[in-house]
Amino acid sequence: MKRSLCRFGVALFAAALLAANGFAQQAQQAQQAQQAQQALTWQEIQAKFQAANPSLLAGQIGIDESRAQEISAYLRPNPNLAVLLDQIAPFDSGPDHGPFAYLLPSATVSYLHERRHKRELRLENAQDATKIAISNQEDLVRNLLFNLRQAFVQTLQEKAVLALAKENLDYYDHLLGVNRDRYKAGDIARVDLDRLELQRVQYESDLQTADVNLRTAKIQLLMLLNDRTPVEQFDVTGPFDFSPQILPLDQARQAALDTRPDLRAAMQSVEQAEAARRLAVANGSTDPTIAVDVGRNPPIDAYIGLSVSVPLRVFDRNQGEKLRTKLDIDKNQRQLDIARAKVFSDVDSAYATIESSVALLQPYKDHYLEQASRVRDTISFSYEHGAASLLDLLNAQQDYRGVQLSYLNLIAAYLQAAGQLNLAVGREVIQ
Repeated sequence: MKRSLCRFGVALFAAALLAANGFAQQAQQAQQAQQAQQALTWQEIQAKFQAANPSLLAGQIGIDESRAQEISAYLRPNPNLAVLLDQIAPFDSGPDHGPFAYLLPSATVSYLHERRHKRELRLENAQDATKIAISNQEDLVRNLLFNLRQAFVQTLQEKAVLALAKENLDYYDHLLGVNRDRYKAGDIARVDLDRLELQRVQYESDLQTADVNLRTAKIQLLMLLNDRTPVEQFDVTGPFDFSPQILPLDQARQAALDTRPDLRAAMQSVEQAEAARRLAVANGSTDPTIAVDVGRNPPIDAYIGLSVSVPLRVFDRNQGEKLRTKLDIDKNQRQLDIARAKVFSDVDSAYATIESSVALLQPYKDHYLEQASRVRDTISFSYEHGAASLLDLLNAQQDYRGVQLSYLNLIAAYLQAAGQLNLAVGREVIQ
């Protein structure tokens, strides 16, 4: 009896342990599934990108380096200290005096006084360089966000294509099931059923291709995010649609002129060139060196002296730098004109592309999608009742698939054009 109770207790404990392990595994699987289903929005993708992308982090370090150069540019020159021991007579060894009887010690402190606000101009030049570095960093963010947006849109497109491939395969399997029943009832020939079943290979191939393309798009997006999350646990979400409402072209141009960081960097380069010109002119001026010396000269116990040395500017040794900085102003002004023209070109090109995409998408949304679905359902119903041929059925199914796929590709083209317009403007004017 005791042995039976012991065996029963052991069995009960083992069953409880197995049940606990089962519950733990189910909880772990549920947690993994929940992690896999947590899709990131575009705003979350942006935040992860700006926090982890190595190129952006390296660019931020470059800005910090430029700020460090501002400190060096504004430093004052250090004073100089010179110590002199003169009139040492090592060969004079008379009884009344030694080698140091006429020793003349002295110390001189000199300082270079910079005129014409050289320090302030160096600081201004360094600050202009920091402004340009910040604008270049913003321009880097602008371009990398465009690449990120394209990868994000590509992932949304492949998700939509995968969903369409699954929907087409499910619909075709339903169609095959109906026609298998018709074949068993003797309504269609064996060859017609075989042709329908052979056509299923194409939809299976579409599904596999869409799955591979989706994984590839996710891998590209993870690379830009510098993220090591497994592909199966990574997903994104967002609206995959278009809006016919576009801001006017004049507003897009003005927004680009106000926002584009590369245009702002070109303007700041002109300002830096002008500051460099003023610094070159200031560097051509002479700077006096003021010195104070203290010493002892027997029989005088001690003395103090003052001196001022000024370089004689017989030849202007800075005229080449003055000419170079003057020419640099003109060069940067021309580059500013080029940058401004590029802004208008980028905005106009992107605007024309997005207008074309909207013009193509609107008929699809208004007519073609509904017509393709209606034709497919009508032909399928007619074929099931013997009023349409097998070729009509296959063609209707292919037409529906082609129209749906073209619509998804056009939406992707619209979103990519919207990203191009955002890139041209310098900020998101189309979400």
